[in-house]
Amino acid sequence: MTVLALLLAMVMLLWAGVLLAFAGPLVARWREPVLRHPVLIVESDDWGAGPLFQADALASLSALLQRIRDRTGRPAVMTLGVVLEVPDGVRIAASRFTEYHALTLADERFEAVRAAMQAGIEAGVFVPQLHGQCHYWPAALLAAAQKDIAVRDWLATPDPAATEALPSPLQSRWVDASDLPSRALPNAAIEQAVAAETAAYRTIFGRLPQVGVATTFIWNEAVEAAWAQSGIAVVVTPGQRATCRDAAGQPGCVDASMLSGERSRAGQTYLVRDVYFEPTLGHAPQRLADGLKTRTRQGRACLVETHRFNFLQAADASLAALEAGLNAALAACPNVRFLTPLELAHAIEKQDPAWIEGRLRRRLAVWRIRLDEVPRFRRMSRLSGLALPLAWLGRSA
Repeated sequence: MTVLALLLAMVMLLWAGVLLAFAGPLVARWREPVLRHPVLIVESDDWGAGPLFQADALASLSALLQRIRDRTGRPAVMTLGVVLEVPDGVRIAASRFTEYHALTLADERFEAVRAAMQAGIEAGVFVPQLHGQCHYWPAALLAAAQKDIAVRDWLATPDPAATEALPSPLQSRWVDASDLPSRALPNAAIEQAVAAETAAYRTIFGRLPQVGVATTFIWNEAVEAAWAQSGIAVVVTPGQRATCRDAAGQPGCVDASMLSGERSRAGQTYLVRDVYFEPTLGHAPQRLADGLKTRTRQGRACLVETHRFNFLQAADASLAALEAGLNAALAACPNVRFLTPLELAHAIEKQDPAWIEGRLRRRLAVWRIRLDEVPRFRRMSRLSGLALPLAWLGRSA
């Protein structure tokens, strides 16, 4: 009996050691809210200033989304990550690429684009959020144009340009990527730029933005602090914060990871968007449904990322894929609800019992499922035998 007690004590100490070694990520996933319902939000970036024919794409998307409704009758929601200006190519070329000039979304040439956005907002299917004054840092773009003829030609385009055609590093707004690795921007410049872009957003939409999503997901704490000063309460993330472009031009200098519901140091609520659906890159409609099923098992909302280029480069095929994906999601999770990011963040902040699970058994089951994503924990729990009692927790998920 003493031997058995000793063995049991050793096993318990071993399990305690494993849990203690991974305490940080395990506790974070316990604290992360568990949703009572499947939630699906389609997030689409890069709309606004740019090619004029996007107005037709927006009208088609609005009609499609209004046809897809959850069991409460609410239509599918798509956020529009709004870009507020593109280069004025004629004026920039006239300056011999020494001066930056902007063509803003307020310009009369974008009247049809603004009208299509507003019609979708009034129909309850479009929700604008701040993507950036522009999809680049202007000074970096001018510097790159002095060395790269392709960038110079893009800048000189007389028609409103598509920023998707820029080299990826230059599409990052909150770093100077004219040379790689990128350089950080001065905090004062960031503060000034955020104040200008939030004011420009208010001019277009009649109110300050409340949700921000950084272009190419490159940003830092200075951006968050400036956003907070301008009223942005929710920051959409991919689950980590990259703050630079490395020597190869890839996102790097990751200084933080986050889960939905966690707070920034400036007080904003983070949301995680990590299901990717780009039909022109070969993503099938089932990918959207599978993402929703996985996130629902994890007690999380499914924030789906897609981009404007899908609906400009291959409009009919991308619209058909999105419609098929949404219908597949409804079939896979008939109780799915369509929400906006701001509504989701408010439900999390208030711990709204209509949306946030409070039952211990369900929370334990979801927590067990989330543990599988913690690097090395799954292997260590199997080697130690801890996987056996943890498996019991997941039975009710």
